[in-house]
Amino acid sequence: MAEYDLLIKNGMVIDGTRAPRFVDDIAIKDGKIAKIGRTQAHEAKQVLEADGLIVAPGFIDLHTHYDAQIFWDPYLTLSGWHGITSVVIGNCGFGFAPVKPKDRERAMLTMVRTEAIPYKAMEAAMAPKWDWETYPQFMQTLDRLPKGVNLLPTVPMNPVLGYVMGIEESKTGRMPTDAEHAEMRRILHEAMDAGAHGWSAQRLKPDGPSSVQRDFDGSPMNTDIMHDETCIEMARVLGERGEGHMELTLVSWDPKQDAKHFELLAEISRRPMMYQAVATQDRYPHRHRNTIKWLERCRQKGLRIYGQGVTTDAGLTFTFEDWNLFDDSDAWREATTGTVAERREKLGDPRRREALKAQMPRESLITSYFDQIVITECAKAENKKFEGLTLRQAAAQSGKDPVDTMLDLAVSEDLKTEFFAPAVNQDMSLMKELIDNPAIPFGVSDGGAHTKFLTAGRFPTEGIVKYCREYGWLTLEDIHWRLSALPAFIAGFKDRGFLREGAPADIVVYDLDKLAVKPIEIARDLPGGEWRRVQKADGYRWILVNGEVTFHDGECTGATPGRLLRHGAGA
Repeated sequence: MAEYDLLIKNGMVIDGTRAPRFVDDIAIKDGKIAKIGRTQAHEAKQVLEADGLIVAPGFIDLHTHYDAQIFWDPYLTLSGWHGITSVVIGNCGFGFAPVKPKDRERAMLTMVRTEAIPYKAMEAAMAPKWDWETYPQFMQTLDRLPKGVNLLPTVPMNPVLGYVMGIEESKTGRMPTDAEHAEMRRILHEAMDAGAHGWSAQRLKPDGPSSVQRDFDGSPMNTDIMHDETCIEMARVLGERGEGHMELTLVSWDPKQDAKHFELLAEISRRPMMYQAVATQDRYPHRHRNTIKWLERCRQKGLRIYGQGVTTDAGLTFTFEDWNLFDDSDAWREATTGTVAERREKLGDPRRREALKAQMPRESLITSYFDQIVITECAKAENKKFEGLTLRQAAAQSGKDPVDTMLDLAVSEDLKTEFFAPAVNQDMSLMKELIDNPAIPFGVSDGGAHTKFLTAGRFPTEGIVKYCREYGWLTLEDIHWRLSALPAFIAGFKDRGFLREGAPADIVVYDLDKLAVKPIEIARDLPGGEWRRVQKADGYRWILVNGEVTFHDGECTGATPGRLLRHGAGA
């Protein structure tokens, strides 16, 4: 009788610890790695021949917004297609628990603009299954759902603030009372008792330079205006418990003050903190350099503050039917809120144009140069001549300002004109500075969010192809550590991120020469008749989660062995 359930034979093993690679067999039993060493084929029920292939730990995605998508997609694609076997949910302070029954619709609306998750999809697939109020109840629901990947749950502060103070009251900016802070602490303790692993918040202060992610009506998110004192109260909970991690985005007019606040939270909690995010910007190279220097000073002090790198150069493809990522500009935010008809009227209003030109988002994280946005697809035959041109080129042809060129075109086509904003990190010499830093984990996928604009879930495949195979900046040993073991350490995964006897068998097996990111395509696969942009992958022979194959040569097997990782572990 076979001793093992599955055997991966003769593969080139990269174990995730930065140890040198080696050729060997990996035997799996009951979802875990039972043996790493020579094993005969007859000893296993199933054999995967991996001669000439790379065998490595499954990738860990620290920054996702799959809190809704898990209700209709067990594999959390794009991530599942690109070797991700575990994800962290509840990031940026956004999520769906705790939420009072009367606030369920409002909670879904909250995610429509800030993370661009289609309301119809949530209404069709998540709302009918909404049987929770508290965070422990939410985790019970997650436990019951079929999962093709593992979930590490983090408590988002947006619903916590709304639950305790009332949604609208939490957006006024007043300081919570002592009783309200005590209730927030109780909620976090209750969630962590049930297995949640810390808390998260987005604090893009509305009086700062980058409040780009807004509520459905264009107003700031309640976390954007939450007080430092509230963060301190939450950090104290982690310090008292000696467990969990924090994920925080903080942008104000004073980067030095922001840094002090991060350091204070790390000192109080003595827990790891994920700073979002370290991104190179072609126009402002000093920004990522200063951040990397600060992170190094934190490490010298013994503060566990880590910056997740934006290692993908995925740009943003959009039309003004849905576009929301110029929200750091008051004029553009006002003009791009409302129905399609209301947007069309406002964007075509000549009285608004001067303000739109004056507030052109030149320094946005969305685009380095506004007039370098590309016109990718026009709806009308007479406008096809502009396809493939930048706004600067099209403006020169039409004799108009770039803003007028863009908006006149969009309005004339009922906002169906498609544009592409190249990523701000196109300069590879700057990217290399980020890639060369061994303490920066790879990302940021934003998986489950910005579904019609962004395909950054490709980052693991893109990273291996670009930075290892093509540029030779990293060894496979280095990149697999930063895709798996390093993020596992930061977020508190207890037993994942590496290949070791006794560890869960989350494994990718791929052909390095054939590994590739496939072209962008439109997938009409969301509930409620909604669609998204996707990029799949080539070259992954097998992807395993807890010892079961979920994808074989890009095809889903239908297995759902994923687990909710309470307290960072699957048991």
